[in-house]
Amino acid sequence: MAPDIILADIRLKDGDSFHLFDEIGMNDFQVVFLTAYDQYAIQALNLGAFGYLLKPIDEISLSAIFNKCFHHREQESFSQQQLAIAKAHYLAQGVGAARRIALKSIECIEIVAIDDIVFCKSDKGYTTFYLIDGREILVSKGLKEYESSLTPFGFLRCHQSYLVNFQFVKKYYREGYLLMENKAQILVSSRKKEEVLKYLENIA
Repeated sequence: MAPDIILADIRLKDGDSFHLFDEIGMNDFQVVFLTAYDQYAIQALNLGAFGYLLKPIDEISLSAIFNKCFHHREQESFSQQQLAIAKAHYLAQGVGAARRIALKSIECIEIVAIDDIVFCKSDKGYTTFYLIDGREILVSKGLKEYESSLTPFGFLRCHQSYLVNFQFVKKYYREGYLLMENKAQILVSSRKKEEVLKYLENIA
């Protein structure tokens, strides 16, 4: 029996669910995507997909989206074209593209893989990028200049001075800091504590 509604996490360990739907093909069912702190995904879903739920999911939001699905189903079914619009926007915004960033230091402009950045530290209008190979790259821009670009790739501002790549987080200590893979200890501000905990709870 074919499903009426599919709940799909937009990001999978080996890619994204758009590619999964490409493989299986779309039938007459509606798709609700699940996402957490992903601005490009939300923009894409608002343009083309039927609906989405932000993690952590609460009962009120879940009930509301189900009601919307069943009400909508009586009028018009979710289409392959809608999914294609969402996918196109998602990929066009760079989420599915090469994960690299250009960092302009005093000596040169260096192209760095986003996945190699462990964390970024801001200090007096400058930002230092700490890489997994131990290198440090100092750029003459504040952390805010990079936050919106890196957030869709699993980075989170946990402190006024720090933006961390959560794939390199090993532990969270309740005293208020993160232990990274490179053994760095990153402060978590009291204002950001709840957001950090929610993010950790939703890591697959």
